[in-house]
Amino acid sequence: MNETPDSDGGGRSRRGGRPAEGQPVIDRAFALLSAFDSDHRALSLADLAGRSGIPRSSALRLARSLVHVGALERLDDGRFVVGLRLLETASLAPRGHGLRSVAMPFMDDLFHVTRQHVLLAVRDQTEALLVERLSARDASPVRYRVGGRLPLTSTGVGLVLLAFAPPVVQDHAIASYEPGHGDDDIRSRADLRRALAEVRRGDYALGHQSQPWQLSTVAAPVRDGDEVVAALSVVAPTSGFPDAGYGPAVRATARAISRRLSQDGHRAIPFGGADAHP
Repeated sequence: MNETPDSDGGGRSRRGGRPAEGQPVIDRAFALLSAFDSDHRALSLADLAGRSGIPRSSALRLARSLVHVGALERLDDGRFVVGLRLLETASLAPRGHGLRSVAMPFMDDLFHVTRQHVLLAVRDQTEALLVERLSARDASPVRYRVGGRLPLTSTGVGLVLLAFAPPVVQDHAIASYEPGHGDDDIRSRADLRRALAEVRRGDYALGHQSQPWQLSTVAAPVRDGDEVVAALSVVAPTSGFPDAGYGPAVRATARAISRRLSQDGHRAIPFGGADAHP
């Protein structure tokens, strides 16, 4: 249960690749935007070109166009940062803002009961994406940020989302699992397969890690009808972690969010959609 990385996508240090000859402008623009992550929030033109794999002259033209429409902003020192226009657009995502607006009142209640980290995540193909996080000021250290990506195989929310993912996604995750990363109780691919079966059987995940901090988590699925659309978890120090207390609280909260999703019929766009093959 690796609850520490502030990941931009499974530990990748470079999110863009060198564009193929004749690659559409929209693909190049997204490669440019993907150069930014939590550790690289402001980039010079040279860094932007290097991290995206786009030639400097093309990167400058694209960056200027993105600044013009508000997708990027330029600081006084010449560096580029992500623009507010992207936040405005992203707020319309039904799997993000729509889910968050329904879940927040229930998450807030869970947060006040536990005074720890409360996480809400959705699956994006072979990774989990953190939609919301509530954290007490004196809670244990974690570095996951809203909008950050989490591994499916070594986090509480990830295990829940993976357990109810299509078989092709599960098979890919198990085949590519590297032992020794994440949950102390999952030391092999066979352990991972058994853990996923336990999640489906018990409808929740319980995990522990000892490095770099001793943390534990309990996570439960959030459903809209029969479909698992998200996972909810509490992350807290292992010392004194009350499995018997946090487990029922997280599961009850996840069920309450699920009932509200089903009752409200608030979304016109399905949460699921087609999965890209890993």
